Amino acid sequence: MKTDGRLSFEIIRKIVFISIVLVCLLGLGVFASKSEMNYITIRFPDEEEITVLTAKTGVDEILGENHIIVLPDEEVYPSESDKIDFSKTITISKANAKKKIVAEEVESVSSEEILGKYVKIAEKIITEQVEIPYETITKDVSTEGSETKDSVIQQGVNGIKEIKYKVRYQDEVEIDRTVISEEVIKEPVNKIVQISNNITSRAGTRVGGLSPEVIASSADGKEPVVRTLNASAYCSCAKCCGKSNGVTSSGNIAREWHTVAAGSGYPMGTVIYIPAFADQPNGGWFVVEDRGGAISNNKLDVFMGSHQAAIQFGRKNLECYIYYQ
Repeated sequence: MKTDGRLSFEIIRKIVFISIVLVCLLGLGVFASKSEMNYITIRFPDEEEITVLTAKTGVDEILGENHIIVLPDEEVYPSESDKIDFSKTITISKANAKKKIVAEEVESVSSEEILGKYVKIAEKIITEQVEIPYETITKDVSTEGSETKDSVIQQGVNGIKEIKYKVRYQDEVEIDRTVISEEVIKEPVNKIVQISNNITSRAGTRVGGLSPEVIASSADGKEPVVRTLNASAYCSCAKCCGKSNGVTSSGNIAREWHTVAAGSGYPMGTVIYIPAFADQPNGGWFVVEDRGGAISNNKLDVFMGSHQAAIQFGRKNLECYIYYQ
């Protein structure tokens, strides 16, 4: 019986031991099932690589588990303090060589020398006056088949324009100029040259004692005032003048194609050129020698040789070039 009891005890002990082993194995299996195992690829600087199976996630843990040491001249990605990323790859490579910055020795330079190396640029606003050239206008009032002559009935005068510039200088040398504004101070006066027939008076060379050339020459060098005057005509009869002796307000005898009556704004002896009469014996040149009760500064009365001629003339607006003597 004792033998049987001892045998039973041994059997029971074995059963308990096996049970404990099975429990331990079961526990390890449960633990292993709870720990995720991953295949991790480790790449080395020499382009070699290995693949390991591990449940660890820290980069330093995985390297330590596989007895891999990172040398001082190597670097790891991800870093040793990081967890493994989704790529499940650890890369070990040679660290980039740090660039050494060597400061060059610079000689001490004075502030005057530094400033001397800068280009000096200055800006100034300047104003200049320049001439505006006049133009020459030619009026041809001649008729075909006759000898012609040129007469200057208005001298040309240049105008003046004021121009404002912004000028840039480099070391006092002009390098750029920009126009800011322009203003005409004085308008130019155009030169007027008339081409007319070379006509003498019916007497042969003179009209009323003065040739047209002499009258015109008295206007040389003078700048005329151009106006449009309302012109009529008169003669020396009593109907036109209230007298018939032909004596003008200047004391001279009125002469056809020579005398005009004008307002008090035109002094006696004022020369008036009327282009509309350029083909007449006087070439269009008249002298103010008379006044009239109905004559104002906007009107002109041309002396005619007969009352019929004065009536036929009528009234008309004429361009007049007035040369004050």
